[in-house]
Amino acid sequence: MPNLFWAALLLLCSLMSPAAWAAEPEVVGGIDVLIRTIFEPIANAIVPIVFGKIPGTEILWIVMWLAIASVTCTIYFRFIQFRLFGLAIQALRGRFSRKTDQGEVSHFQALSTALAATVGLGNIAGVAVAISIGGPGATFWMIMLGLFGMATKFAECTLGVKYRQINADGSVSGGPMYYLKAGLAERGFPQFGKFLGAAAALILAFAAFGIGNLFQVNQATSQLMNQFQITDGAYLFGIGFGVVCALVIIGGIKSIARVTSVLVPFMVVIYLAAGLLILGLNLDKLPAAFGAIISGAFTPEAGFGGFIGALMQGLKRGAFSNEAGFGSAPIAHAAVKTDEPSTEGLVALLEPFIDTVVICTMTALVIIVTGAYLQQGMAGAVMTSNAFNSVLPGFDVVLTISIVLFAFSTMLSWSYYGLKGWTYLFGEKTALLYKLVFCAISVIAAAMSLDAVIDLSDALVFILAFFNVLGLYFLLPIVRAEINGFLHKLKTGEIKPNRD
Repeated sequence: MPNLFWAALLLLCSLMSPAAWAAEPEVVGGIDVLIRTIFEPIANAIVPIVFGKIPGTEILWIVMWLAIASVTCTIYFRFIQFRLFGLAIQALRGRFSRKTDQGEVSHFQALSTALAATVGLGNIAGVAVAISIGGPGATFWMIMLGLFGMATKFAECTLGVKYRQINADGSVSGGPMYYLKAGLAERGFPQFGKFLGAAAALILAFAAFGIGNLFQVNQATSQLMNQFQITDGAYLFGIGFGVVCALVIIGGIKSIARVTSVLVPFMVVIYLAAGLLILGLNLDKLPAAFGAIISGAFTPEAGFGGFIGALMQGLKRGAFSNEAGFGSAPIAHAAVKTDEPSTEGLVALLEPFIDTVVICTMTALVIIVTGAYLQQGMAGAVMTSNAFNSVLPGFDVVLTISIVLFAFSTMLSWSYYGLKGWTYLFGEKTALLYKLVFCAISVIAAAMSLDAVIDLSDALVFILAFFNVLGLYFLLPIVRAEINGFLHKLKTGEIKPNRD
């Protein structure tokens, strides 16, 4: 372990040294070519399969896989996201937890950590991409899929807590690798569970570098340099991201949760406040905007653009919106302090509601009422920025800062997700190595495109979603037993809401 630590530290220092970056273009170009040579053939082989279309249609099969899972979970749990929404709010407030319960963070901190991974570029750029493809009707499909996805999130996060592992030092390890292995063994499929668990861990450990680091740092750096017209020195932003990220993640989930529980609410409030102000100044246009969303949702154009655009274009190139069914969020929710797994499942179902139904809808309405989507040659973050700026001049600076904060918070959460996949495979003693390498990678990410690595990471996460949802179908009866047991205890008075 000491040798691994010093090797990782040497890598971090070498990447950050002035000598290494004396000739930035040469250094970046050489590494970029090397990484592209390694990963591009793999990405070219996997990506077309993962994002392939159902024969005879324009629908991506993986999108349908996730959509069907969300509908199935909604029906199986009898529309739990609507029936028990109020109970979910109570659980978020900690009404059913005790200070003596096992775990590391509060319900609010667990939700904030999970939201930190999902609220991000997808809410800003992904929504604009979906609308540019499918028109205003795309918003309707985003809302629908967000609402149905709440049930999927409930199921996987309940399992995340039920099958979590409490380590000797009191820390928690949980996620799809744990509940797929243990849950499927309980259902009589031990070998199948071992395979899915190991596959989930391996994917998380690798994909975190692309989704949670390379893409986030690169896009945030590009936004900063474009906004403030900076022409060189991208690696300096990478160093900044790496150092600040290290200061937080070295402290583990408690440190990450403390930061995200402040950062996420702050970001969301600022963003929603600006959105509400714009909508307030355009109240006369709201009826027409809602009309365009409803009528556009059922046209052939919106059916393709909304369903595929909102799900694929928005999720794939942003932060995958709410990540319902991906198996990532259960890692954060597993760390919660509770002895009732289903209470955290209830808290988790609020995540897609906040991320997709509230924030994505706000972005869409601002784009529609300002008419930004009608202007030619704009898409993604540029369209969203123009929409806000047209009513609130100078807001593009605030939006740039928001993108940076969103990217940073996503880095924090995904570093933890990747770490848990890594330690599942290689043990807790190697945790520091992973953290240091994760931070070091951000230095080169700022100045490189690394499209092949990011595309491969995207594809791998959707493969994880396939495995995770497949396992969920076998484990749904266990989730139902958990929620029914909790509701019975609540009804009989065995569990009473506290006032802590």
